[in-house]
Amino acid sequence: MKDSLGRLVDVLTSLPGIGRKSAQRIAFHLLKNPDNGKVLVAAVESAINQLHLCPLCFNFTEDALCPICADKKRDHSTICVVEEPQDVFVLEQTGEHRGTYHVLGGVLSPLDNVGPESLHIKELVERVRREKIVEIIVATNPTVEGEATANYIAQLLKPLGVRVSRIARGIPVGGDLELADRETISRAFEGRREL
Repeated sequence: MKDSLGRLVDVLTSLPGIGRKSAQRIAFHLLKNPDNGKVLVAAVESAINQLHLCPLCFNFTEDALCPICADKKRDHSTICVVEEPQDVFVLEQTGEHRGTYHVLGGVLSPLDNVGPESLHIKELVERVRREKIVEIIVATNPTVEGEATANYIAQLLKPLGVRVSRIARGIPVGGDLELADRETISRAFEGRREL
């Protein structure tokens, strides 16, 4: 049976991007600074207890709708489709997109048993039918799965008379939006193309 320190390091190692050495450094930092640890625990508990998915776009929110969906100044005729909530955060930092978002919750991946029914694709189609949407900008990551998802969405939505575009490459193939710099994302938005 592991002691408390070993369990803490294991939990930290399970987080994305945290290797064993980083986990150990974080664990020792928290133990040396217990007030930081208490603040961290409280912030994590608060986020878990307070946040839920926006029923319209599936981004995280504390309110009935996320701040972007509730903002009347946003262009509600344009929806940017992303894989995960962190992609919204990254794209918002560029200031390039003034429309709304739709978070799929992943990408199509037959090898991982992730089909259209596992994602928020049906809800996207319903939004396009229900609202006056002019353009869908697909901003899935430039991976094989991201491209397949983008093409699937384009095939579903084009018959509904909506323009479907794809952000331009500028983000390297196999890369993630959250790892790209602001300039790369800005160029990808400027060079988007219709699917």
